[in-house]
Amino acid sequence: MLSLRQLRQFLAVAETMNYRRAAERLNMAQPPLTAAIRNMEETLGVRLFERTNRITGLTAAGTVLQEEARRTLEQMARAEALTRRAGQGLTGSLRIGFVASAVRHRLPARIARFSRDHPDVALELHEATTARQVNALLEDRLDVAIVALPLPEYAGARLAVQSLLSSRLVAALPQDHPLAAQSELTLGALAQEPWIMFPASEGPGLYRAILSACERAGFTPRVAQRALQMETIIGLTAAGLGVSLVPEFLRRSGWDNVAFRPLAGEPVLYEVAFAWRKQDNAPGLAEFVGY
Repeated sequence: MLSLRQLRQFLAVAETMNYRRAAERLNMAQPPLTAAIRNMEETLGVRLFERTNRITGLTAAGTVLQEEARRTLEQMARAEALTRRAGQGLTGSLRIGFVASAVRHRLPARIARFSRDHPDVALELHEATTARQVNALLEDRLDVAIVALPLPEYAGARLAVQSLLSSRLVAALPQDHPLAAQSELTLGALAQEPWIMFPASEGPGLYRAILSACERAGFTPRVAQRALQMETIIGLTAAGLGVSLVPEFLRRSGWDNVAFRPLAGEPVLYEVAFAWRKQDNAPGLAEFVGY
């Protein structure tokens, strides 16, 4: 009998069609994941993936297992969540995930209004990166997430999305940096600078958008430091460790020793949105998103 862990491993490979990306998503090394899939095929006596020198698709057996594995994991997560809520008396709760930057823009007022109008719904707030929120949504550990777009491809068909805000990315650099003397910068002006960015695995869609913009400007950023949250990235920029791209609305937060400069040319957007499972009817979900 396959374990839940094996089903999660199989789904990660089936949804990414790539062992390396699946291993990153599962926070494990690639060789054990490859061996686990091979063991599953031996246990079941069938091939799950079409392969040449790489995975090219699912077999008929793999397609069946993908649908059944999703259904099994969703049912198990829901059973655990409902049991836990009943045991804790939280039958009227709404589990909300959010990226840290949302706290500085619109989220506090929305929470205050919702709590005032719906005192019978308990709010459970969880700060997390976009990737972690998406996984939590798919596993029924969150009811609604406030995430940076675009979402990972493997999640798009299963989640509903509604825009919350859109902001241009601007360059952030140490206040005493020579480029800070300019009122506007081209992205290419940052080509030789050390960059501070979030890990690609924590916000893959936005990371690819930034990388694509840099490539159009003729370079690939040299990442010197990584941090999970935009506020931390700005703090490391203030410390002189590199330059970064951050949402324009964060420049109004009163940072010391940081210069924010608009970028010339086509804007790179930071878009924040609500995301939730399609057809979900968690208590207060529609009302919270609708404020």
